[in-house]
Amino acid sequence: MRRIDLPPVWLVGFAVLAWLQSRHLPSGLSLEGGFTDLISGLLIGGGVLLMVLAVVEFRRHRTTIIPHETPSAMVQTGIYKRSRNPIYLGDVLILTGLVLRFDAVLSLVLIPVFAWVLERRFILPEEDRLRRSFRADFARYERKTRRWV
Repeated sequence: MRRIDLPPVWLVGFAVLAWLQSRHLPSGLSLEGGFTDLISGLLIGGGVLLMVLAVVEFRRHRTTIIPHETPSAMVQTGIYKRSRNPIYLGDVLILTGLVLRFDAVLSLVLIPVFAWVLERRFILPEEDRLRRSFRADFARYERKTRRWV
């Protein structure tokens, strides 16, 4: 089960729900237009960029990127100076961009639900592992760097 309990799987699941809503339960409301396409593209691109920057930092520090594994190093450089969870923030940005791209207005409610799932399933357990492994370092990092943005 842990092999499929990964953020990208959850992202795909939520994106599929938004797509299904847009196709089978249209609300009569629409955000469709050039401006919405631009915003959705920027959100998706920004999310991917955050993820790439985060993965680069993980690789530089030679630690795991898998959420359920215990890291061998605590990453505090690069994008991690700005956010403790840039990959999850990227996931949320991508979902938001996809909801806009699909013109799935009713699915906007999925965005905070998705953020909540990420926090409960991944962020809080990861922070507990970091707290146990890197006690004082994580305490300092937690005080100076926000969880999301």
